[in-house]
Amino acid sequence: MKPRKANDLRELTTKELEMLSAESIETLAKQNFQHALKQLHDTSYLSILKRDIARIKTLINERQSSQENGK
Repeated sequence: MKPRKANDLRELTTKELEMLSAESIETLAKQNFQHALKQLHDTSYLSILKRDIARIKTLINERQSSQENGK
């Protein structure tokens, strides 16, 4: 899997980002479990997922802080 670009993520709504974040966190948990059982073949996928989650959370936080500053 290729990492998601921040520009592509910026096109999504905040609600979509939150749903994507939840899905990614769930996938990461499953992949970590498979890794612990030595069933995961592509371990680089774990770091890609972690970075994607961080990008998504950063965008959500940026939007929240801009809404707070705008009020």
